[in-house]
Formats: sequence, C-alpha cells, structure tokens
Amino acid sequence: MKRISILVATMVVLTACGEKPQALGLPKSDAPAYAGTGSTFSAPGWKAGDKTAWEQHLKARQQNGQNDYSKVN
Repeated sequence: MKRISILVATMVVLTACGEKPQALGLPKSDAPAYAGTGSTFSAPGWKAGDKTAWEQHLKARQQNGQNDYSKVN
C-alpha cells in the first residue's frame, strides 16, 4: 500500500514537469511601430510607413485624449 502511494505521488510530481510552454505562437516583429501591421483598421489620415504622420498622431492623441488638464480647461 505504501508503494502505491509513493508511486502515485511520484507520478503527480512528474506530470507537473511536463507542462508545455504557453506562447501565443505569433512571430516576433522587429519592425518599428510606424511601419503598421497590415490591418485595415487605422486612424484616418495615417499611412503605414509614414513616421512623421505617426508622430503627429501620437502627439495629438496625447494632447486630446490623455491630458486631463486640457480636458478641464
């Protein structure tokens, strides 16, 4: 009886060691953020690969959407 309980405990411990990695499986991209994702859902007026337009959109987003001081005044 003691051998069976030791065997079961050993099996439980070893099954935890066999866990597979839980990755999303998406390829990593070294492209800059302004290069775009190829999706059709983007801000109007912005084209993929246009760095200056990307920076202008980020600046406008920061001022309009994330600046509480400008919202109050």
